[in-house]
Amino acid sequence: MGARGRRPQLRLPPDEGELTVRALVIDDSRVMRLIIAGILEDLGYEVRQAGHGREGLDVLDGGWIPDLVCVDWNMPVMDGLQFVSAARSNPAWRSLTIMMVTSESEHGQIVRALAAGAHEYVIKPFTADAIRGKLALLGLLPEEVVL
Repeated sequence: MGARGRRPQLRLPPDEGELTVRALVIDDSRVMRLIIAGILEDLGYEVRQAGHGREGLDVLDGGWIPDLVCVDWNMPVMDGLQFVSAARSNPAWRSLTIMMVTSESEHGQIVRALAAGAHEYVIKPFTADAIRGKLALLGLLPEEVVL
């Protein structure tokens, strides 16, 4: 089960007939988005990307609701903490599992992110194993994936 006892809603892609889990990766660094998206895609996730928090909210507003959101803290237009607060203020998005993936490593910042509604926190630089470990804690690691 996912964060707070919620089981991810697995979806069937129209032509493939396989279960998928969705993730939204929000980071102003294109390279970082590609790295995180690549890790998640290798685990079987369907991934969409956004360059800042406002773009992330636009994806959600468009009706594409992920099982997991990986969001950076420091971004232009809307930062990650603002995104988490906005997502938590919308009843339709309160059940989103949110993982901060950021270079903010001070204990106070981690506490702020978790208090705002993030479920997990990964500090950059990270490894693919670190992401897999957090997904396992959240109950969002596909069963066929071995740690």
